[in-house]
Amino acid sequence: MRFRATIENVQIFFRIIQAMEKLQKKCIIKFTETDMHVICNDEANEGGIQVWSVVKVDSVFTSYRIQSNANNEITVTLSTEALLSALRSSSSSASSSSVAASILPTYDADEVVMKLAKKNDQAVLSFEMFGVSRSGRKVRVAHDVRIDVMRPTDVDKLHEPLCPEPDVNILLPSLQKLRTIVERLRPLSDVLALRANNNGKLQLSINTDTVKLETQWLKCANPPMAKEGLAQNTDDAEDVSLDKPDPDKLFSVLVSVRSFLQFLNSHVVSTTTIACLCQNHCAILYVYIGEIADAGGVLTYYIPTVIDGDD
Repeated sequence: MRFRATIENVQIFFRIIQAMEKLQKKCIIKFTETDMHVICNDEANEGGIQVWSVVKVDSVFTSYRIQSNANNEITVTLSTEALLSALRSSSSSASSSSVAASILPTYDADEVVMKLAKKNDQAVLSFEMFGVSRSGRKVRVAHDVRIDVMRPTDVDKLHEPLCPEPDVNILLPSLQKLRTIVERLRPLSDVLALRANNNGKLQLSINTDTVKLETQWLKCANPPMAKEGLAQNTDDAEDVSLDKPDPDKLFSVLVSVRSFLQFLNSHVVSTTTIACLCQNHCAILYVYIGEIADAGGVLTYYIPTVIDGDD
């Protein structure tokens, strides 16, 4: 079993793991010859939220080499915090916050190499950073992250949640702006209603015994979606439009406010996000890395509905 790669885009890798770290203390990363899958599927997560991400190898790595007896696939579990720390130590460009800048290293890495290794009989992802300090001296820094390599039989048991065909797909406004609104709603209710129709209307609302609030957006796009979560070409989707319901009919999903806020932490990654609502079942949220047409990957969030007696 061998694995080695140069991390060409540290910032994207850092931001993906930053979003995962807000959700779960440990995650699963599956490396294949073409993709990196980052999975958070712990049933104990707030509101049952799960994330299944697929990132194209060439959007993050160069000099990528992988070899194993399991179809050249390697799947590991590791601490999201430890991985985030390793990526943070590679470059001050990994994070733009002033707080992070105060604890980041006094060098920028020209090259960051990640490889599978074993140290003291413990499997690790070993990070080596080669760069120049601010005083002009050459620097080499090593950072090991402990991992557990999953057996192929356990990997085969990993399955994304089964969901019905969505009733509506809608392009979300800026996740950063949504986060500001939902943060203000959090002290007022534990449950948030997501509603959308096929005529570009999106609503976020809370409804309790003491308060009822609703925020609405109009003229949002309703992109057709393929099964794998990539937006279809509109020409290819003309036949599908014949089966659409009344475009003004609103479809609704009730979700945990805290779960939705955990999803909104992905604003650090997102340029485009599409929400797919399955009436009274779940919300599926596709966070694209880059523009949809040439996305370097997609983070797929599954948030199941919550049962609320007032609905």
